[in-house]
Amino acid sequence: MQYSSSRHQRLPRHEVVSQWIRSEIDSGRLGIGAQLPSEKELQKTFNISRITVRRALQTLESEGLIYRKQGLGSFVADYRVRHGLVRLTDFSEDISGAGIEPSSKVLFYAQENASEEVALTLGIEPHSVCARLDRLRLGNGRPIAFDRTWLPLYYARLLDGRDLSKETIYQILQREYKIPVVRGRYLIEAVNADKELAGYLEIKENQAVLAIYRTSFTVSDQPIYFQKRFYRCDRVIYELELERDPSKNPSIPSALPLRQFSPLFVQVPKNGQGFKK
Repeated sequence: MQYSSSRHQRLPRHEVVSQWIRSEIDSGRLGIGAQLPSEKELQKTFNISRITVRRALQTLESEGLIYRKQGLGSFVADYRVRHGLVRLTDFSEDISGAGIEPSSKVLFYAQENASEEVALTLGIEPHSVCARLDRLRLGNGRPIAFDRTWLPLYYARLLDGRDLSKETIYQILQREYKIPVVRGRYLIEAVNADKELAGYLEIKENQAVLAIYRTSFTVSDQPIYFQKRFYRCDRVIYELELERDPSKNPSIPSALPLRQFSPLFVQVPKNGQGFKK
């Protein structure tokens, strides 16, 4: 167990211990389910009392980062938080529901000519003008996803003058203009981050990211926007749950109705130490 005291000389001793354990968890050196050093080992390493060690562990336990078993010691908790996605939600709803503070940075918002892919998805003529919105999505102030969204000009004009770093497209269209988002179509795949995307997400170039391509529709099957979202793979995974319809003949193959489709977000401490780099 290695520890350098130079960076923590001004911190209370219990915070030194808790910060060191957080860094071990953030770096992956202590994975989910891993056992922490014993109280005696922590006492010896940090030259502190047993009371100080226990105070540090209590802090981490209250944050949900660890759990303790009587007579066995302390272990790294599964700090990913479940969030339902069976219904259509936006980024703020997803993240807030996971107990993480959401925020966004608008990186680009302007008109451009639609590519063939964008035009086909939005139901507009190829190379006709649409609007493109790029946003960096943050959880507790740290990068978690990058969005690139294309909108037909009719819907884009409804966003003019709005603060898209604080308001979501769903919120504006539904609350202000009574335009409901009634359906979404998703495509999910793993891709390697190019140099630009890696810079935004603070990861290495060619590192794998989770790509989600989403088309959202209003009534009459009218596309509202086409979005490509790229998640850091160390911060979200998806859980899919299906169930068979018991009314169907079990001897006849049938589709499995979707019961649950959930992203599992990693809790990001607000002290900014929740992301590996």
